[in-house]
Amino acid sequence: MSKVLHVNSQEFQDVVAQNDLVLVDFFANWCGPCKMLAPSIDKLASEHPEAKVVKVDVDQEASLAMQFGVQSIPTLIVFKNGQAVNRQLGFVPYDTLESMLK
Repeated sequence: MSKVLHVNSQEFQDVVAQNDLVLVDFFANWCGPCKMLAPSIDKLASEHPEAKVVKVDVDQEASLAMQFGVQSIPTLIVFKNGQAVNRQLGFVPYDTLESMLK
């Protein structure tokens, strides 16, 4: 069972505020690179319990995507103590995901 949490705009602020380290994957179901990235996102959530890993569907949560300037997907944003500290666009290898958390 995946440890990745799918959130909407109402839940998003609470998740970011209540966790010291959050990785957000802005994705869409029709996005090929997003589908390729999904197994790595699941693995990251399992192997790094110190980080809350969440996914936001940009088709369902367009206002949230706009709020964070998401113009292409996948877009990954790391939040530390509620602040966006790292951003990565497009498909990336697993080791890049891990290094984003540091």
